Amino acid sequence: MKTIIQKMGTEHAQTIQYFLKTENGNIGLNDAIGKEIHLQFTGQIFCRECQKKINKTFGEGFCFNCFSTAGAASPCIIRPELCQAHLGLGRDPEFEQRNHNQPHLVYLALTQQIKVGITRKTQMPTRWIDQGANAAIILAETPNRYLAGLIEVALKDHFTDKTNWQQMLRNVPPTEDSDLSTEKWELEELLPQDLTQYWTDDDEIWHFNYPVLQYPEKIQALSFDKTPEISGILTGIRGQYLYFDQTKVLNLRKHTGYETIWQL
Repeated sequence: MKTIIQKMGTEHAQTIQYFLKTENGNIGLNDAIGKEIHLQFTGQIFCRECQKKINKTFGEGFCFNCFSTAGAASPCIIRPELCQAHLGLGRDPEFEQRNHNQPHLVYLALTQQIKVGITRKTQMPTRWIDQGANAAIILAETPNRYLAGLIEVALKDHFTDKTNWQQMLRNVPPTEDSDLSTEKWELEELLPQDLTQYWTDDDEIWHFNYPVLQYPEKIQALSFDKTPEISGILTGIRGQYLYFDQTKVLNLRKHTGYETIWQL
């Protein structure tokens, strides 16, 4: 089966369900865990935005031109406090209105440590699953990305906004006991007064169980640029990573736009 790699689809269930997105529909990947699979990179890469054939990607699957001009690669993707969608502005105002001038959530997610982040409301809980979080709680809900970004900035001094992907893939336990609900209410006092109105009373803690047979003590990252053919037993999936033979991991999202042949 030949397909151009996209971010895997997910479904929140007792065990997270993963799907390979193809031009002919979604294919479940959980049933392949414990079995040998083979992936081959054809050498062809296509921009996720304009679909042109390219030699390398920028960001997550863009050609250089689209990375510089497309709304989906706007600087406010990384730094939401720069978003101007609420003003009717932005790199691509139509894209901004559809995606950024929409309700957003500010959250805490727990892996090896607690991180603060934001996501469009319609991306919950997908965003947490893509990060490989063990648990998450909603802090605030805002009407647009800009306000969510201001809250995130106000909390960055107390929590990281990055996920340590290696520790996540090894399932390193938290450095200390963390009660997300307690952390939430302690954080409210740190917000500027004009932002407290967006804090929610939602105390639900979301938990995530990933289909991984056994977590490794060490990992080795794979790349199609160095290894065009990858074979092995699929021993797990977490975040947007596939585990091969327990210790090798492939970040599918990093290879967005790569044309590959899959044998499941």
